[in-house]
Amino acid sequence: MNMTKTVCVTGADRGIGFALAKRLLEEEYTVFAGGIRETNEAMDVLKEVHGDRLHPFHLDVGSDESVRSAAEFVRSKTDALDFIINNAAILGDTTKTIEDELNFDDMIACYNVTAVGAIRVANALIGPVMNGGKLIVNISSEAGSIGQSYREAWFAYCMAKAALNMGSTIIQNRIRKQGGRVLLLHPGWVKTFLRGEWDDRGTYTPEEAAAYILKTIRERGGELHDQPLYLEADTGRALPW
Repeated sequence: MNMTKTVCVTGADRGIGFALAKRLLEEEYTVFAGGIRETNEAMDVLKEVHGDRLHPFHLDVGSDESVRSAAEFVRSKTDALDFIINNAAILGDTTKTIEDELNFDDMIACYNVTAVGAIRVANALIGPVMNGGKLIVNISSEAGSIGQSYREAWFAYCMAKAALNMGSTIIQNRIRKQGGRVLLLHPGWVKTFLRGEWDDRGTYTPEEAAAYILKTIRERGGELHDQPLYLEADTGRALPW
């Protein structure tokens, strides 16, 4: 069952996740592409082109049951993954400050998907990862950096990404004894669907961001340090925790 060049991408419905899946397929990877949308014409087209090297599946990283079911599907097809890219995330409110009426349910929902979602997936697929390339790539953000925090709002997203960064260090503390690594990447300011609709105000297209992410994985993903590398994918600059 062990396949070479095999990767799992979450949040692969659209945006960066879809661009990552498409580019990895073009690079001859077998791709497990998890997304929350029940129907996806663009993914269907990719399936027609790449056939058995693409395995799309339903995945809600905010649901324990969905992640367990998805992991069972992946493990039924392969016992080893070169790496996981935990890309799935939601943004939450970006306008309310501490002086406004805050929606705490919105914060919790964002935290559940954007922070805990990646931990769920890593937990469910840690066996295949450690049987394979021993690498977990978590798409983080400069918004999760406490050292360069400047925003007066964005509670949900900033707090979720900071929590994701901490969770990533805890994972690496455990798996580095066997050569396991976690790589935290800020993809840059990207035109995305994070707000629930297309937002084209970013610097990069999803395709450009995906190219930077995969370049950084190739160049830095093999490095083993005490803590995960926390990098800007476009520049390679290390971000302050």
